[in-house]
Amino acid sequence: MALSLQEVAHVARLARLSLEPDELERMGAQLSHILEHIAALQEVDVTGVPATAQVTNLVTVMREDVVTEGLSREAALANAPDHRDGMFRVKAVFDE
Repeated sequence: MALSLQEVAHVARLARLSLEPDELERMGAQLSHILEHIAALQEVDVTGVPATAQVTNLVTVMREDVVTEGLSREAALANAPDHRDGMFRVKAVFDE
């Protein structure tokens, strides 16, 4: 499936790429080659093959979400580079 230069230029514009004419031709050939591979994959008979998102039988390794006590104010401020009156001190973002 060969792409036209106009189609390649459209895809480049969508990707916010500024391509020179020789780059458009080269990218057109490469994109056409990729589309040929995709077309070959579409010919594969997948009848009876269940849809899947993971083929390695991995399971989630995340722990259960359990509510616990939070940090005390002192513990939260323990490694703060600068704090005062129980609050973090940071540089001003806006100059007034």
